[in-house]
Amino acid sequence: MAELSKLRLGVAYHSNRILHHMREDMLNIINGNMNTVVHMYTHNDMMRHKNVMRDIVSLSEDLGLEVWVDNWGIDGGPGDKGYFVSINPTERMIFSDGTPHPFKPCYNSEVFFEFTKTWIEHVREAGGKTIFWDEPHLAGDASNFTCCCPTCQKLFAERFGKPMPTQLTPEVVEFRTWSIENYFRRATAYARECGIINTVCVMFSPSHGISLDNLDRLASIDTLENIGCDPYWLGSCSGHEVYQYVYDRTKKNIDLCEKYHKDHNVWIQCYGTPHGREDEIILAAEAAYDAGARTIIGWSYRSGESNDYRAEKPDFAWQATCEAMRRLRNRHMDEELAVARAKYRK
Repeated sequence: MAELSKLRLGVAYHSNRILHHMREDMLNIINGNMNTVVHMYTHNDMMRHKNVMRDIVSLSEDLGLEVWVDNWGIDGGPGDKGYFVSINPTERMIFSDGTPHPFKPCYNSEVFFEFTKTWIEHVREAGGKTIFWDEPHLAGDASNFTCCCPTCQKLFAERFGKPMPTQLTPEVVEFRTWSIENYFRRATAYARECGIINTVCVMFSPSHGISLDNLDRLASIDTLENIGCDPYWLGSCSGHEVYQYVYDRTKKNIDLCEKYHKDHNVWIQCYGTPHGREDEIILAAEAAYDAGARTIIGWSYRSGESNDYRAEKPDFAWQATCEAMRRLRNRHMDEELAVARAKYRK
């Protein structure tokens, strides 16, 4: 029996931990034509909300939503800053000028990797089935980059047979990418051992160490099943140009996923929206769908209303988000109906 093809539409949620309100929000997401929610699981949640997070995952699934769990701030950002580096100050990223990063841990730190394993175990205990590794990146830029901690300097010397330079040489660029790749090869392998599916989303700047330009380094990891990007356009373009901006980057992402036989995820910018530009959310969602995306997720619930980066008029932006999802759901069903009609109508 032929199955209908999967369309995953969703939104990230990090609004509160009060179950009564959270349940109403989940129903609002469902009524907005979405079937997926991405819940944050922070260091603070590990310390204070372990049982609540189990309830949040369970309640969301009981309502019929697919749940992804975001490592929000676990590696120092994006997201709520964790306590890891305050407890383990020697495990911080170090800039090339010798300055320690205030809150990001080093991906090559064994102490941080053990902490990551503990976080994965918390996700498993909460009933999480899919981890969303959110925007992995190294801090800094070409003039002052990370990570140059003693561990990284030692590993660099072992790999390249010379001391790590303080300039961003090709060897340093390669080492930075390898550091991210190696961390996720190990972390996703452990998550899979715990019975969890791994997804990831990357940003676009090459200075981050991983981007859409070298995303194949993550796509080659067997235990990373779903590879994505977030073509956020505010600050880069507006109006009709949004369509091409999102389409081109989504298509590049989809092509890479097809090459490596991976699933995909594409994110729509639903936060920070200036009033009067809310319909760009619809343009972007349509562009992602046209490029082949069938997992399309908005950041974030009610257009980031609970954060300072919220849309200028969250009600308008959320309305546009729900309209975008409705249009995609209808398009998808029209396509499925066309297949059925072509096959069975005489």
